[in-house]
Amino acid sequence: MSKGSGKPRETWGSKIGLILAMAGNAVGLGNFLRFPYIAAQNGGGAFMIPYFISLFLLGIPLMLTEWALGRLGGRYHRGTAPAVLYAIVRHPIMKYLGILGILLPFIVVIYYTYIESWCFSLSFYSLMGKFQEIGAMASGTSDPGAYLKPFEGFINAFLGRTSPGFILHPSAAAYIGFLIVMVINLYILYKGITEGIEKFAKFAMPLLFIMAIILVIRVLTLKNPVDPNLTAIDGLKFLWEPKIQGLTNPKVWIAAAGQVFFTLSVGMGSILTYASYLKPKDDIALSSIATASLNEFGEVVLGGSIAIPAAVVFFGIAGTMEIASEAFKLGFVSMPAIFSNMPLGRIFGFLWFFLLFFAGITSSIALTTPIITFLQDEFKWSRGKAVAVIGVIWFLLSHFAIFFRDIVDHLDFWAGTVGIVFFGLILVLTFGWGLGKLERIYKEINEGGYITLPIWFAGIIRYITPVILIVILIWFVWSDISQAFSLLSQGAGLVEAFKASKILDFFSLPALISKMIIIGLFVFLGVMVGKMREFEETPLSES
Repeated sequence: MSKGSGKPRETWGSKIGLILAMAGNAVGLGNFLRFPYIAAQNGGGAFMIPYFISLFLLGIPLMLTEWALGRLGGRYHRGTAPAVLYAIVRHPIMKYLGILGILLPFIVVIYYTYIESWCFSLSFYSLMGKFQEIGAMASGTSDPGAYLKPFEGFINAFLGRTSPGFILHPSAAAYIGFLIVMVINLYILYKGITEGIEKFAKFAMPLLFIMAIILVIRVLTLKNPVDPNLTAIDGLKFLWEPKIQGLTNPKVWIAAAGQVFFTLSVGMGSILTYASYLKPKDDIALSSIATASLNEFGEVVLGGSIAIPAAVVFFGIAGTMEIASEAFKLGFVSMPAIFSNMPLGRIFGFLWFFLLFFAGITSSIALTTPIITFLQDEFKWSRGKAVAVIGVIWFLLSHFAIFFRDIVDHLDFWAGTVGIVFFGLILVLTFGWGLGKLERIYKEINEGGYITLPIWFAGIIRYITPVILIVILIWFVWSDISQAFSLLSQGAGLVEAFKASKILDFFSLPALISKMIIIGLFVFLGVMVGKMREFEETPLSES
């Protein structure tokens, strides 16, 4: 028992509960919404080879790293990055770099919860036949763009994006859905690791996969009502036929690496926190690979067999790629349009959006866990108090994503794109170099393992993964600020040019508000980190 603690720290109740909870953290909206449109944008089969190479060289090494760091922190009865990084490299700066492992997932959850609530509300819209009504109004046109336009108009009205200016006016259904989803999230978090998160994962994850399999079966039996020769198999061929031109396109590589980061939830700190609730000798080698495998089954096998094949059946490959040029249009516009054109479409539409809701909520509870664990571990707050305080902050800050245009894009750039790559680099450098000899890394990842990973895996973590992350980070930063330099070279004013870069933009309201939120939270957490309780010099418990 740690100093000042009133009761033993929680641990996972079962191995299957741990795996499902970890998979729930990874399996999210990125699997069923982001993966299809990123894959379609980058040429389908041209994307898949870089994707799997990135999974092997980035995704699995980073997942192993977070599992190992989390278990190490749990030995000190600490479960968040500030304490865990300091446990390895005893320098005060590590505590402040570790803030990112609390800040990034919390920033993501500020807007992620609202997207999650769209899925919850739209599932009931589908059940009530709303998309069939829109489909009836749009019938009679052979132009895919014209057919999709009423569905796009409905989604924009639902989210309040039809209103001009900076302020959005979402529908009452969208806001009520957000309130309900907030309550569900907070209740699960309040119940704790075993009684809340683990129990929910045991129920939600099997149901999520069942819903996905039902949808895959239905999509694979779809046929184009006009051209019977166009089937879902054409969509699968588009995704799975290898195209070697993707290997020579740096943008495809960056997109693949970014998707691997996003889908596995690595580089955020939430996996680290979940792993801190392991027992000191629990397996991480097989468990982390099993988690990654479940995620890839959910993303590549199931996620890749729903939205893309369905869109190809109705709109063709060219139409699908055009739809995928806009984020989420594939999932929120084309899918309702497709369901409106099939028997029992309202049921399948409900399953689609409820699947997305379940995928979202398993991730949002994981993303919020680090900041709650931080307050419990470092200040001995009760779980109820921590959830209540964070719930209020979470609720208030989410309103920026709900009511202000483009805030989500800026928050996602900093937390969900650049931030996770930077923090992933910090994690892998700390684990890969802070532990000392390569043999120590090898021993740590295989401690208590049901399988033994080869020592060259430790070499990938130490040498290869950091180099790739540095290249990606430089590319992200350069690709963003180069837009501003390009405009300056064309004679644009400083303000206009800087607005083209999310990094340099301090002039537009969305950018300014987003930066204020991020900086404000970082300062708040920095003050809290400065007041962390005394750190034990050696692990408290190995039992």
